[in-house]
Amino acid sequence: MTEIRKVGVVGAGLMGSGIAQVSAVAGYDTVVREVEQGFLDRGMARIAKNLDRAVAKEKLGPGERDVIAGRLHPTVDLADLAGCDLVVEAITENLEAKHELFGALGGVCEDDAIFASNTSSLSITELAAGTDRPDRFVGLHFFNPVPVMPLVEVVRCGQTSEETFDLAFAFAESVGKSPIACGDNTGFVVNRLLVPYMLDAIRAYESGIASIPDIDKGLRLGCGYPMGPFTLGDFVGLDTLYHITEIMYDEYKEARFASPPLLRRMFLAGYHGRKAGKGFYDYSGDEPVVSDFVK
Repeated sequence: MTEIRKVGVVGAGLMGSGIAQVSAVAGYDTVVREVEQGFLDRGMARIAKNLDRAVAKEKLGPGERDVIAGRLHPTVDLADLAGCDLVVEAITENLEAKHELFGALGGVCEDDAIFASNTSSLSITELAAGTDRPDRFVGLHFFNPVPVMPLVEVVRCGQTSEETFDLAFAFAESVGKSPIACGDNTGFVVNRLLVPYMLDAIRAYESGIASIPDIDKGLRLGCGYPMGPFTLGDFVGLDTLYHITEIMYDEYKEARFASPPLLRRMFLAGYHGRKAGKGFYDYSGDEPVVSDFVK
């Protein structure tokens, strides 16, 4: 295969729907697959809302929006991914679930199709080992929100072929992103550096150094960050952050990657951040306020 023409995205959550959107905007016929119709409908509605917003802001014309929407092919049938040149997995951050998916895809897709994972922390080598094509496997780690964030980490393992890496890198560029090349280290570049920063902020709060709003304000105004570590944690999802800490600590066995007690308690209590309406902050009012769990 010398070029990617048709793209499949498995998972229509925040990440999957975003990847599908930028793929369709870039001109690719894009199959979007979910396991249940309700999940699929929510993902497609999210894309439609984003495209409508772009029309309202005059970034797209109504005709362009309709053409883009016509490139999206939602389905709950895995067999509909058969003709895809590239399939990007964006499901739950669970190794067994991903292995099961890629095993099934191996029986559906053509032998030269490229498989990619949007994992933020799992080993690409370990994921590739569960497929029938480790040489045609690569990490494509997009960032949330996908239509806005310009970075993609393109992650190769020892078996990834040069052709596969080059095609994946070119795909990331073609959807308007600025990719960087990464080796297969758990956390890649961004999470390897970002996660310990967020965990240190939680430990600073646990130690009584400062309040959550003041730590957020200090990092915003003192370092020029667009948001503080607690606001960022809520945005990423505290369940996602917790799962990443579990994976990274298991890999490196270093204390800086271990989940602080407060994060674990919030995960267990369902305080998962913005998507849950409550995390370090409560989002039920007009403006976020510190949540009752951490007051």
